[in-house]
Amino acid sequence: MTVPVFEEYEPPADCGCPGCARRRRTAAALPVRHGGHPAAHGARRALVMVTAAGVVLSCGAGQAAATAAARGARADTAVDPQPGSPQGTVGPLSGSGASGPPSTPDTTQRTTTRTDIISRAQKWVTAKVPYNMAAYWSDGYRQDCSGFVSMAWNLGTNEWTGSLAAFGTKIARADLEPGDILLFHNLADPSVGSHVTVFGGWTDHTHTHYLAYEQTSPHARKATTPMAYWSNSSKYVAYRYKGIVSGTSGSGSVTAFPGAAKFGPGKNNAHVTRLGQLLIAQGGKRFYTAGAGPRWSDADKRATQAFQLAQGWKGKEADGLPGPGTWSLLIKGTGHRIPAAGTGSTQGGTAAYPGKSFFASGQSNDHVRKLGAQLVKKGYGAHYLTGPGPRWTEADRRNVEAFQRAQGWSGSAADGYPGPETWRRLFA
Repeated sequence: MTVPVFEEYEPPADCGCPGCARRRRTAAALPVRHGGHPAAHGARRALVMVTAAGVVLSCGAGQAAATAAARGARADTAVDPQPGSPQGTVGPLSGSGASGPPSTPDTTQRTTTRTDIISRAQKWVTAKVPYNMAAYWSDGYRQDCSGFVSMAWNLGTNEWTGSLAAFGTKIARADLEPGDILLFHNLADPSVGSHVTVFGGWTDHTHTHYLAYEQTSPHARKATTPMAYWSNSSKYVAYRYKGIVSGTSGSGSVTAFPGAAKFGPGKNNAHVTRLGQLLIAQGGKRFYTAGAGPRWSDADKRATQAFQLAQGWKGKEADGLPGPGTWSLLIKGTGHRIPAAGTGSTQGGTAAYPGKSFFASGQSNDHVRKLGAQLVKKGYGAHYLTGPGPRWTEADRRNVEAFQRAQGWSGSAADGYPGPETWRRLFA
């Protein structure tokens, strides 16, 4: 065997191989002493084997450098097959960024507009806020994907993908509007694949791609993204923030009911406008031909009544005039949404969601029969051997579960028992 030949070799200062890059980083971290940098003396004694094996190693290093460079080049493009998105847990905002003490958690339900949500998201994109699940930006929000959405939605806490859904209402992907989110929380292993993006609008008429605002490595970005994401696409669920209102700006805390005297025939004030905006945000857009305005109109009354009926209220509780209860649900975004035209009780169609108590073992009522008939109509009646009928059975539960899973839901969201959102989608 031929003994390999060694010789002293000083690589170029800008050599891109991993060894030289590591040497430069080490040298930069050491203090400069009399007679020059100590790392430089060691470097001059570096021995490189000039053989065929050395050539192979050199090629391997070049390939590694090229791969690293390509990976860096892809970071700001739309090619991103798998988000690297470990995230922190639920916690308060940081008082003064990364170095500040935690503040007191603010759990107050806040209202915001779509314009404000996108504006806040854009600020992080413009600043290229670095991805770091353990760091907090100057506004107090954690620099990971869920912290990004907590910031964009103006929440008073830092949430994570396992808790963000509680602040929103599930919607169909076809109903997405700027400021809504697409969320995937991996129940099996939350640290693998879980991610969330802010929907910025469709980028093509086919609705196959959208503009996503997101916090991902190496920093916050917005990019054209396939619906719903590069990986686990079918598992992403669309949500709309419960505190969203119409308008162009004006985030703020929940406001108190201004009084019944502010609403009704002949009234003209900003509270009427606010009521209309809240009703539109809760599915009442079809009642308004020209948007919400300060002058009380029949549209305000009919939209208010539709919202009240959607809560299951009757008589004076659904007279079309807002009271403290109606206002509280609207301002907090916690009530049942106004059903689509032709499906709500005000349209002579299917009644509003009656409540979960009607769908349980031993229950027998007309709501179960209507549910079963709609499941069959929608193509989810495979588990019925007879019927459907008025008595709740395991076949009803399994058919409901199949429908829920078709929406991309899992876990407790696909338990086979219809909730308000299952009911709304089923009868839409």
